[in-house]
Amino acid sequence: MHRTTGSSRPGSGRPRPGGPGGAGTAPPRRTDSRRPRPDLAARLRQRQGQPRYWFADRLLLTLSGQRPVHWMLGHTLGSAYDRLAALAPRAPLRPAPPGRSPFVRECGEFSPRPGVIEAFARIDSGGRLHALAFRLERGTDLRWRCSAVELAGVRA
Repeated sequence: MHRTTGSSRPGSGRPRPGGPGGAGTAPPRRTDSRRPRPDLAARLRQRQGQPRYWFADRLLLTLSGQRPVHWMLGHTLGSAYDRLAALAPRAPLRPAPPGRSPFVRECGEFSPRPGVIEAFARIDSGGRLHALAFRLERGTDLRWRCSAVELAGVRA
């Protein structure tokens, strides 16, 4: 029987992952909890480049009371801005336990035609999930603007 250069487990005939005389463990990894994991950081950067996530974050900040409605003035069209102005004073996405910021858990999209995105977002607000739907339209200046906003279970 031919043996590989690595040590093998008794009776298995397979080399140990640690190589010759190795303990079979992986090299130590960084476990500092103050920094996001590399895969998480890459995912967050990728999300920020997508219009649906960018708008979902901005709408969340407005509807949770962290930013004023006029912050969205150049990013919304007439009826969507009116809807935000009606919803925002009650801050419907304010977190239930104060001190824990709400965040966009997931955001998806459907494009019925070029230049239009119908998006949905699942918002985690203090352990409660909320549904946020919005429509984005690309203008002649190639900028995306929000043209409709709906928040499940909340009336203006």
